[in-house]
Parts: sequence; C-alpha cells; structure tokens
Amino acid sequence: MLVQRSAWVMMGVLLAAPMVLSAQTDGVHLRWDAQAFGNHRYLVKVSAAERAVAVTLPWRRRDVHPEQVAVIVTGPDGKVVGNVLRGVIDQAQGQLVFEASQPGTYAIYYQPYVSNGRSNYPTVTYAKPAETADAGWARKVGKRWDKLPKAEVLRYEAVDDFDAYTLMERTATPQELQALLAKHANQAMLLFPETRDNSVRMFDAIPERWAQRGAGGAFSDTALRGEYLSFQVGVWAPERALSNVTATFTALKGPSDAEIPAQALTSFNLGGVDFTGKPFTTRVDVAKGRVQPLWMGVDVPADAHPGVYRGEVTIAAEGVPAQVVPISVTVGDGQAVAHGDDDPFKLTRLRWLNSTLAQDDTLVKPFTAITADKGTLGILGRQITLGANGLPAQMATRFDERMTGFNKQWQPMLASPMAIVVQDASGKHALNASTGALPKVVQDGPGKVHWQSEGQAGALRSELTGTLEADGTLTLAVTLTATQAATLDDIRLELRPRNDIARYQLGLGRQGELAPASYDWKWDVQKNQDGAWIGTVNAGLEFHLRDENYQRPLNTNFYHQQPLRMPTSWSNGGQGGIRLRAGQGSYAIDAFSGARSMKAGESLHYDIVMRVTPFKTIDPSKHFAERFFHKYADLDAIKADGANVVNIHHATPINPWINYPFLEAKAMREYVDAAHQRGIKVKIYDTVREVSDRAPELPMLESLGHEVISAGKGGGFSWLQEHLDGDYIAAWHVPENRDAAVINAGQSRWHNYYIEGLDWLARNEGIDGLYLDDVAYDRTTMKRVRKVLQAHRAEPFIDLHSASQYNPRDGYINSVLLYMELMPYIDRLWFGEEFDYEKTSANYWLTEISGIPYGLMGEMLQHDGNPWRGMLFGMTNRLGWSEGSDPRPLWKAWDAFGISQAQMIGWWVHDTPVRTDRKDVLVTSYVRKGKSTLLSIASWAPEKVGVKLDIDWKQLGLDPRKVKLNAHAIDAFQPEASFAPGAAIPVEPGKGWLITVEPAG
Repeated sequence: MLVQRSAWVMMGVLLAAPMVLSAQTDGVHLRWDAQAFGNHRYLVKVSAAERAVAVTLPWRRRDVHPEQVAVIVTGPDGKVVGNVLRGVIDQAQGQLVFEASQPGTYAIYYQPYVSNGRSNYPTVTYAKPAETADAGWARKVGKRWDKLPKAEVLRYEAVDDFDAYTLMERTATPQELQALLAKHANQAMLLFPETRDNSVRMFDAIPERWAQRGAGGAFSDTALRGEYLSFQVGVWAPERALSNVTATFTALKGPSDAEIPAQALTSFNLGGVDFTGKPFTTRVDVAKGRVQPLWMGVDVPADAHPGVYRGEVTIAAEGVPAQVVPISVTVGDGQAVAHGDDDPFKLTRLRWLNSTLAQDDTLVKPFTAITADKGTLGILGRQITLGANGLPAQMATRFDERMTGFNKQWQPMLASPMAIVVQDASGKHALNASTGALPKVVQDGPGKVHWQSEGQAGALRSELTGTLEADGTLTLAVTLTATQAATLDDIRLELRPRNDIARYQLGLGRQGELAPASYDWKWDVQKNQDGAWIGTVNAGLEFHLRDENYQRPLNTNFYHQQPLRMPTSWSNGGQGGIRLRAGQGSYAIDAFSGARSMKAGESLHYDIVMRVTPFKTIDPSKHFAERFFHKYADLDAIKADGANVVNIHHATPINPWINYPFLEAKAMREYVDAAHQRGIKVKIYDTVREVSDRAPELPMLESLGHEVISAGKGGGFSWLQEHLDGDYIAAWHVPENRDAAVINAGQSRWHNYYIEGLDWLARNEGIDGLYLDDVAYDRTTMKRVRKVLQAHRAEPFIDLHSASQYNPRDGYINSVLLYMELMPYIDRLWFGEEFDYEKTSANYWLTEISGIPYGLMGEMLQHDGNPWRGMLFGMTNRLGWSEGSDPRPLWKAWDAFGISQAQMIGWWVHDTPVRTDRKDVLVTSYVRKGKSTLLSIASWAPEKVGVKLDIDWKQLGLDPRKVKLNAHAIDAFQPEASFAPGAAIPVEPGKGWLITVEPAG
C-alpha cells in the first residue's frame, strides 16, 4: 500500500472478534488474486475431514441481491472445492454446505467478479451462481443440514486494507431493524450521531452498529485548539419520506464563560458558498427507507480555553417533531497546525468546501488594470468601446502579427457596432438605449468593471448588464421583456467583424480553417456547440450564446451524460441558429432565434459571452529555454538529458492517486526539494475532472447527492461498485495500484476545495505549477488557480493537455474552443492525443494546435507529432512520454544556433522575411539580425518538390553575397547538407528542413 497510515485505522474498519482482519495465515495466503476470487472472503476452520460440513457466514452484506452472486470455496491446498451447496443467501447471512476432504482452513470468497473492457475503463460484472456439486454427493448430503458437522467461522478478510468493508458497511439484520423500530414506534425520523472516524457509507440501509446502539443520543468528540472538527448526524426515514430537513445550532458553552458561537458551526449538506463565491442553501429531502447523513463542522477557535464545550443541534423536517442532538466537544491543551489540515484523514478539510480563497477582482500577470475613458475600456493590448445601449460599438487591438509585442496604432475589429435586432411585422428594431448617454462604468476592482443599460427594441424592453475582465472576457446578460403581447419574426445578434480580421474560423461544427464564404448552423443537443471563434493571429473574437440556465457540460468522453442545456432564448425549440456570410465590407455573423410569440410581461435571457483575442503576447525565448521531461524519473538523469521542468503524473510514487495529491506529502516534498537543488521545476497532475476513490472525503461527497459527484449508471471497477451507492459515472482506473475514480460535476464546491488544496500544496510541497489534463472547471476557478499559485511562486507554470474533443462522444467541440476561457491563465499547451498532425492544414495547425493566436505556445503528442511542421510553431514532442518522443537532437540544434536569442517570425506574418515560391511549403524564421537566421521549412505539398527561397536580406541584416545556407545534421530529422542562395531546395512531402543562414567564413 502507498498510503502512509493504515487504512484500517483511518477508515474505522476494525471489527469485533471474530471478524478482525488478521496477519495470521492459517495455511492460506492473506493476499490473493482478486481477478480470480473477488475482494472479500471468510476463513472457516474444519477440524476433521468430512463428506460435508455446514457453515453460516454472518456477512451482513450491503449488496442488495447477494443471492444472485456466486460463492467460491477453496480448501487448505488452495484448490477450488466443487461440491458446494447453497442454502439461504441474503444480506444478513449465507448458508453453505461443502465437501471437506481434509482438515484445515477453508476460504469462502463471496463476491467474485469478471473484469472486461479497457484496463483503464474496466467493466466489472459479478459472477452468477452455478451448480458445481456432483449430484450423487448432493443426494448423500440430504436436506438435514442441521445434523451436519459445523465449520467454525474464523474471520472476515479483504484482498487489501482499502477494499475491506468498514463497520459502517455491515448491515443490520431484519431482526435488529424490527427491534429498533419497535423501540421507536410511529417515529418518522430517527437520528444517529456519528464521529468523523465512521463516515456514513450506506444510504439505503443502516449499519449494524446503529441498530445495536439505538437511535438518538449525543455527539461527543475531542479536538485541539484551532482544529476544525467535522461530524455527522445520520437521518433515517424508516416509515415515510421526510421533506425539507433543517439543522439549527446553539452556541457551545465552555469553561469560565467561554463560548464557541453558533456561527462557528456549519451544516454542509444544507448549503454553503458555491464555486463563484455566492452563498446558497440546499433543500434536503429524504426518501422513505433512505439514510441522509448531515455532515457538520465546528471551527474551534485557536484561543479557545481547554475544557468541555456543550451545545445542541436541532434537526427538523416538515410535519415531523424536531429532535435535539446534544453536542459535547472536549478541547485539549494542544494547538492544531493549520486547523489539522495536514492530515487529510481528519476530514478537517471539509471546511475548504466553502472557501472563498482568491475569489476577488485582483490582477494576475501579465494583465493590467482596466481603464475607462468615455465609454472606451482598455485592457492589455485591446480596447472595447461601448455604445449607449451597452453593447460594444467597436473593438480594437494593438497586438502585432509576430505576437511578441504591440503596434503603435490601434487596429479596429468591427465594421459596424454590434446589434441585437427584433424583427416583427412592422420591420426591424435595433436595441436602443432609453437615453442617449453612455452607460456608467463601475470599477469592481482592477481586474473587472461592469455597467448597466436599459432600452427598447420594438415591443420588447431590455435590461442589460455587462462585465469586462482584464483578460478580455466580455459578458452581456440581456433580458428582453414583452411590454405587450407580441408576435415576432426573429430576435437576433448581428456581429460584423472587418474582413481583414475574419480570416480564420473554428467552432459550430467546423475545425480551424479559413473562414467560409457561407455557412449555416443549427442548435443540436448532440453537439457541444454554442459559439465560435473568428479572427486572425493578432485579433480575434470568441462568442458563446447562453441563457440563465447555462451549466458547463461534462467533457472528455462524458459529454452525453451531462450535455449542453439548450438556451430557451437562442435555440427556441430548434428554430435558432447561426449564419456566416462573407461580404464586401465585412463578414456577417447573424445568430438568429426565429419566430415566436411572447405574452405581456414574459422575459427571455439572451446572454452573450465574448472574448477578445489574443490574451497576451508569446515569449519564444522563454518557451525554448523551458524544456519538459514528462515522466516521473531520476532527477540527475532528467538534468543530464537537458530538461529543466518535470511533470509528475498520477500513478507515480509521489503522486499515486488521481487528482488527490495529498497522501504522499513527505515523498513529494523531498522530490521537489531535490529538483530545486538541481535547477529543475516540478509540476504535478491535479485537476477536478474526476476524483480518486482514495480521497477520504469521498463518502461525505456522496452524501451531497450530485452536487459534486455526477449522476450516472455506476459500474466500473470493483471498489466503486462495492463501496458507493451506485449513482455515479465510473472514470479512470489504474490497474497497477487499484486506483479508481468517479466523474465530478462540472461546477461545484469541490472547486473551492481544489483551490485550497493547491494553496496547501504550494505552501507545503513547494510545487512550481500544474499539469492539467482535460480539466472540467471554468475560468472562474482557473483565475483562482493562477492567483493562488502566483501568491507563492514568482512565475508559476501551468500547462494544459487535451485530447481532441472533436468527435461524437465529446459532442464535436474543438479543444481550443472548449478551453479558450482558461488560456489567459495558462502558460503552455499540449494538444494532444487524437490530433492529426499529418492530414490537416497549416491553418488548422495555427488555430487548433499551436495556441499562438491566443498568446500561447506548445508541444505535440500523437505519434510524437510531426517535427518539421512543429518547428514552424516552435513545437517539439516531450521527452520521457514515449520511446519515440525524443526532442533532444532538436534541443541540441537550438542551443548550437542560439535560438533563445532569436526573434521568431512566423509564416503567417504578412512581411515575413523569408518565403518559398510555393503556398504549400512554408517558412518560419528565427532571426538573429546581423548574425544568423534559422529557417524552419515544412511542406504540405503532396509530393517531393523543389522550392526556392524569397529572402528579404535587409530584415535578416545579412549580405546575400557573403552567406552560406547549411543544414546541420540532426538525428531523426535531417542529414547534413548545404545550399547555394537562390538554388532549389528539395523537400519531401510532410517533411522539411532547419537551415542556418549565416555569414560565410
């Protein structure tokens, strides 16, 4: 086991004799092959060889239909016993008769399973009962099993500590339930206080310990000063459903008039603070027969006087008498470190769920404070000018085409002001302001402003709230209300970017390419599509159409299990869509919603989220200096290979569990410290797309319904099926360490936990950043991620990997569009698995893979990429990821040339200094003016071609009469060669050259 402490102690699984898992072997192996026998067994002792022995296993199972699952008996020799008969098999017990041909210890495995499917997405099914007994032997056994010799039950065992059923998973028997209910006749709500050491794990049954202990009673526990103490009250509805369960706390009274105020106590299931920082409440109903744990917490003050603190929590439900649970907390003399958070198993971190850390409107690098001047809002390299109606009248950019700096002059992006148009029988009515004055811009902080405007469009009254953030995100919440009954032909958005801006387009079912002359798109829930990006390298516009019910869909294989909510306004029952049309003076984008009728007073929300790109400049010198080793490995070997940034995946010794990097803290700290001593940065894999079953908080998260854990059909790896309630989506599984995960909801308080967790990691582990693998959170959380890491690191480093999401299971969403909202806060891209580097165009590479139009650079992954085409964008593969991914020869060539001192001028720049005489063979120049230039040449030509170079020697600062063109030998890339200026250079299809233009002699 990789966990630092015994899971038996931490998860409360020590069972009363004879059920304790023991290190004794009794002639059988303590560990066994779970794939052959399952995860659970009983050991029974047979004193003498017998034709048949009987045994009753008191297994108290939580699976609902144990009679439908096979049982396997093995003898002292480990061989399977064929002669086995089954008696009464239910949740309480299992009656068996088996042949005992020799004395000794027999093992009875009672949940054997078969695992199929992909190893990382297993499909586990439980073996069905089968008749294996010989008919003659069965006849001799007869039906009087009570007369047979009895095998002695020794104990229960699990394949490992983590798989073992806990005390909270041993179900009460029907007789125990009957006795409990008799004591509480006509009581609709039974309460069971429980400490944090015994997380409630069953929601359709109560555990043996509750039935034997009885309902009611007090909660009592101990805590240190400054510790956050979590606890539970289990609510059981045995007779009928409970509606609107509530919890109310009193203050906890301590010694010498000391007090812990009621405000220091929290009930997590009943509400909290959401991932955007807004308070919320949750209605809790309990269905008949179900158990609902109410997780609670008390924040013990750091200066609390030692002693006993007493108070109450009152639990109530509609139409049910309220019940009081006394609370007693003994505060010790000791002082908790960081509220106790350094030990995840204490569950003090539950308070992180309601954290507002980094929930503010401050800035992160490189963004600058928003300026406002007479309706013109200034952000880094961009401007948005508002009209009186609150919509953008103009947008402009100063980013240069090289993406490394800014032009002196502003480049306008719109040919005409953005408009919302209502069309009816009387004509077109553009949204106009009630007054001609510009809306007042209110500064929320250096990183955010907002404004409001009221207006009219035909028979509709408008209320608009706009926000702009320093990264370039513009949100327009537009409410249109009918002042009278209205029949409308259309409500639409008209957006008119200039033709020189509308060069490329992606989204709406199109991959990155030149903007189409004409294109039509309609809403479809099977597609994760609600917007697009259109633009050129240094000026672009992303837009998304939403309403008040928007919720981020699931991604990465799970889109169809939580798809896009069709916006009532824009989609209009499938009538809505988007038209793209190239025009003479502008490019027309019309987002229409079609004909509809509105009642007087009826409102529709036409929300628009836009982002002005690029977000920031690129820094090729820094990019080429930061070299990745994408694998956990020996640090001296990593340094010797020339890498200086290491990405630590999950399923590694210092980060074993997916998206829960807290259980090997000491080992991680030692590795990070050792890396820093060698000048190597360390980034770890940690997202919230899914969470490992090893997270101690998982049972509590399950108690929140589907706030954190997504609804699903269950299944997956055996641990999930045996220890969760069945309503989840099974996610990634690592067979090597039996780590299984479930999919998290796209937006939840687990994001708050994640932010606090990153803060803890930065403070305690010294990590330099994150490796994000297809994340599930939105920009609200991404901003907080950046702020938290920036608070601890001068230059935090975040990179994002994505597999191509443009496929049916992911709803044909472009990865770059899916994650564009995160890109302002990311440093590098790695796009990625299933990206096609061979059959796609240079335009696709530029817009969908490179990240350059958005202010990022990256690397390649699928089949180790195409190194020749990659160099046009400064991209290689990553060292360490696979046997073929070896960028070291290119790194060596970079250093020999001095690429970190060069200016990168891409093939897309209108005045690029070097071109070829073919449009399908492109050149990016790395210029060290007056010294030498490295030419990256790559071909999209279908056959071998000879190309001539058209060189602007003045830009290179070189004399064409005094230069030589040399292709230095690079392993697995190119042979050594020399070319005369003006001579044809042979280029193989899909390949290219790195040619150094340098002064002769």
